[in-house]
Amino acid sequence: MSQPIQNHICEEQLFERLYKKHSKNLHDFLYYKFGENLNPQDKVQEAFIKLWQNCSKVSPDKAKSFLFTTANNLMLNAVAHKKVVLKYQKLPQKHSTNESPEFVMQEKEYHQKLQNALANLTEAQRVAFLMNRVEGKRFKEIAELLDISTKAVEKRIYGALKKLRKDIDGL
Repeated sequence: MSQPIQNHICEEQLFERLYKKHSKNLHDFLYYKFGENLNPQDKVQEAFIKLWQNCSKVSPDKAKSFLFTTANNLMLNAVAHKKVVLKYQKLPQKHSTNESPEFVMQEKEYHQKLQNALANLTEAQRVAFLMNRVEGKRFKEIAELLDISTKAVEKRIYGALKKLRKDIDGL
């Protein structure tokens, strides 16, 4: 008794047979055509992923063609992307700034002082302070997220500011 001919490849065993049958040939095709730089093994995997995502639309007799076309297009896209990257690398980069070397050094020193001062805060103060100043959350939002009162948030942030002023000015 012959098996019925399927019009798609969504069955796992059939897909696995396709993978075993075509993956090495597909890899070799991509390797010979484009070389190792663009990682042909990844493109083989991506082609099979696309085949699986479109398994209901692809018949078994068209699977090989779909795989090779998809993998080739993935490699061509990668080549085009590399060309764009190389084009922008060739553009002259502006390496100078208007700041003096002293200013840049002072900025780095201040940033280090700030990081040390933040590290010296208690965890509760640091969390509340950073949520307020970095993430821009209001006291009420922080209170809800931390499950504490608004007054507690105010106290933590006030304490953090007081300690930061003392630590940064003291250095």
